[in-house]
This record gives sequence, structure tokens and C-alpha cells, in this order.
Amino acid sequence: MPTPTPKRVALLGATGSIGTQALDVMRAHPTRFAVAALSAQSNAELLITQAREFRPAVVVIGDETKYETVKTALAQQPETEVLAGAGALAEVAARPDSDIVLTAMVGYAGLLPTVAAIRAGKDIALANKETLVVAGQLITELVREHNVKLLPVDSEHSAIFQCLVGEEQNPIEKIILTASGGPFRGRGRAELATVTKAQALKHPNWDMGAKITIDSASLMNKGLEVIEAKWLFGLRDDQIDVVVHPQSIIHSLVQFEDGSLKAQLGLPDMKLPIQYALGYPERLPSDFPRFNFLAYPQFTFEQPDTTTFRNLALAFEAMRRGGNAPCILNAANEVAVAAFLRDEIGFLEMSDLVESCLTKVSYLATPSLDDYVHTDQETRRVAQTLIGHGTKSR
Repeated sequence: MPTPTPKRVALLGATGSIGTQALDVMRAHPTRFAVAALSAQSNAELLITQAREFRPAVVVIGDETKYETVKTALAQQPETEVLAGAGALAEVAARPDSDIVLTAMVGYAGLLPTVAAIRAGKDIALANKETLVVAGQLITELVREHNVKLLPVDSEHSAIFQCLVGEEQNPIEKIILTASGGPFRGRGRAELATVTKAQALKHPNWDMGAKITIDSASLMNKGLEVIEAKWLFGLRDDQIDVVVHPQSIIHSLVQFEDGSLKAQLGLPDMKLPIQYALGYPERLPSDFPRFNFLAYPQFTFEQPDTTTFRNLALAFEAMRRGGNAPCILNAANEVAVAAFLRDEIGFLEMSDLVESCLTKVSYLATPSLDDYVHTDQETRRVAQTLIGHGTKSR
């Protein structure tokens, strides 16, 4: 059997948690994957190291003040072009020298490069959930129009995707997204009022970047995943449930019309869903640690506390409203998390800020791509003003 041609991967967000693990996967399968492009927002040092190892055709540093640093460091590597700025990301995502674009950037910044890649006919390995949160209807329409694959990388959505393989003719009754509950599971609002940044950054099961870790602690990450799932799997709002599963072994479940449930299980390790998306439809061999049932003799499940962790309820509300409401939710949350990490607001004030923005920012029922861009900008302005005035919605 002939060896397949390596799949050329454009990796956007190469220096973050998902990006570095994706490169681990590609190192383990050098005949299956080739790195066509790498990008980073500000970590020039690691980007340079990665570029020297993988020798891609192009690298992009988002922070334009670091362009000369990267350019100079790679001067002896003429096969690698160096670009800078947000506009370069969309350009690189659309280049013909890649087969699949892995969007591992965090936040709204992943939207426009993903749109450019889809319009260029690229398959997308989606680790940037905000793309579907902000503009789910637009993205899914583009995916159909350009006949590309949208392959989920989030562990929960990869689990759903894996459960649906071979079930194309069988309608989904509902899906159940599992949540670890984060580091503050079981705490009340009085306790959460005084939690610190250091406490919020200690996730019990997953090793993630700061933004996603804080989102997990506030349950906003699960809220964003709920909206992402709606668009990935073409679901109605009432077909999505969330259950807290502290062990993080069952990554999510699908219930079919006959009542049968299928689940995907595994240790908390993002390399598996990354490899599944990049290698799809094949399951490539791995040396990842294997799950041992005897090491986890008990699985437990709880209802999420949406009164204490209001972000999950706000996400469901934004999903039901539709239009640009999820875009508002996402932008407000990005500002809120950044402010919390700078010690400008407290833990509970993050959801206060998001709720306030959902009431103050202009609502649009049928937004265009330009409308999403303007909504994001307007929401950030409103959120920063509210922080400056110390305004809360409650």
C-alpha cells in the first residue's frame, strides 16, 4: 500500500496549549503531516524555535512590533517567509500550499482567518470555538457553500463527532455535553466573591491557557461550547444538555431517537481529539496513556449550578435569542476575563459585565459578517466603559 502524501497543515496559534500539542502530534507522525504555516500572537521566541524545527513556508507574528525580531532570527532560513499583523493571518489561511487549517487561536481573533480559509476551500480543524459562537450561521452556510469539512477539536465536540460516525441516517434526540465543574464546583456565591486569580487558574483536570482556564472556572467555557455544538451538529436549542462530570473521562454523549446513548471516553488529553481531527477519517496509532477503569472505579454526575455560575445561563439565553447576541456574549466575556486577570474586577463581576452588555449593546436579528465585526467592536467599547465606571448589572 503506497504511503499517503503528507497532509499540509497551516497551524494558527502555534505557541498556545493546543498549538504546541498539535505539533507534538505532527512530530509523532512525520510521514503523515507537514507544517505549511505557523502563527503566534506575541510569543516570538517560541515561534522562532518552532519555525527552525518545522521549516514552514511562512510564519506570522501577530504583534507587529516583533516582526523584525522574527525576521532577523529566520534570516538564514530563506524558505520561510515572515509576515506580521492580523491581515496576514487571513492571507496565510487562504494560501494554496495547505490542505487543512488548524485554528488554535483563542477568542474572536480566529473568526476572519477561518472565514478566509473556508472561502479558499480549506478543511478546518476547529479549536477556536469562538468562531462558531460569534457567527455560527454564517460559518455553517460557508462550509456548505464551499463543500469543506469542519472538524471539531474541542474534546467535547470531538466526542460527539466520534459518536456520530456511522450514524448518519439516525437522527439525534439530544446531546449531553459534560463539564468538569472547574475548581469551584460546589462553592456558593459568597465564597466566589473572594476567589483570587491564582485560585481560578488551577483547573482540576485540564492543562489549558489562562483565558480558557478562567472560562472553565466560571462555566462560560461550557456555555460557549453549547453554542458551538448547536452549529456544528445542526441542533435545536432544546436538544443540548449539560451535566457536570468531575472525573472528565466521559467527554460527551449522544442520545438517539430509540433512547440509546453513545459516549466517548478517555483520559483528559487534548492530543487525542487533535490527532483525530487532523487524521480524519483514519484513527492513527498513538502512544498516548491508556485509560484504566480500575483507576476510576466511580463516575459521578451533577446538575450544573446556573444560579451561582450565571455565565452558563447567559450563554443559553444568548443562543435562544440568536442574531448577534452570542457575539455580544463572547466579546463581553473576553473583556471581562482580561479585566479579571488584571485584577480590575472580581470573579462574580465577570458575569455581571456580560449580562449588562447583553442588555446595552444593539441587537441585530440577521447580522452580516460586517455586522459581527461592528458588534464585537461596540461590545468591547461598552464593556470597557462599564469597567471604568465600576458598573454592574446587579
